[in-house]
Amino acid sequence: MKQILIIEDDLDIAELERDYLQLNGYKVDIVQDGLTGAQKAASGVYDAIVVDLMLPGKDGFDIIRDIRKIQEIPVLVVSAKTEEIDKIRGLDVGADDYLTKPFSPAELVARIKAHLNRYQRLKGAAPGQDILQAKGLEINMASRKVWVNDREIQLTTKEYELLLFLVSNPNIVFSKEHLFDAIWGNDNFGEVATVAVHIQKIRKKVERDPANPELIETLWGTGYRFNSV
Repeated sequence: MKQILIIEDDLDIAELERDYLQLNGYKVDIVQDGLTGAQKAASGVYDAIVVDLMLPGKDGFDIIRDIRKIQEIPVLVVSAKTEEIDKIRGLDVGADDYLTKPFSPAELVARIKAHLNRYQRLKGAAPGQDILQAKGLEINMASRKVWVNDREIQLTTKEYELLLFLVSNPNIVFSKEHLFDAIWGNDNFGEVATVAVHIQKIRKKVERDPANPELIETLWGTGYRFNSV
């Protein structure tokens, strides 16, 4: 059972967060001051931490800095501070996410789940293994698994190889012929047109709007490129 630490001086908010997390199978501890929260966070027993910024004793920014000195776990800010500078500062000191009050407890749970899954994937990577990430897309080359916005998608072998080739060579335009030779090989008796078919299938799985692709772009009369900008 994953353990979550909530550092929040407003007990009503803390208990609301706890109740939703417990309903989703998490074990939860609540701390209402910054000094105790920092000590509990440093214990190493928690899988994720939810922290307010305005706390008695020690503020959330310092707590996040302390956490990042000793461990890599998901840290999510839930704060009444809505200014963009506070969000930027919170993320700069090491927070993974930032929610402003009032917030949806269900959304908090969903974000915690997503960050726990992401950290688990990264921890499971072999030493020196490359994990390609770009614009919400993540490819684990050891497991040959692909995620889009923390949702795993299923690709055929050729779809995966074609996507990997494009993501590994971002912002470079490749002709259909080049892609066909690179993925299917010169000895394959298929048709170059299969490249366009596979591109369309990949777009349906990775693009927010396949009809207006943002990741895999078509340059008419030239070819395709993966847009990482």
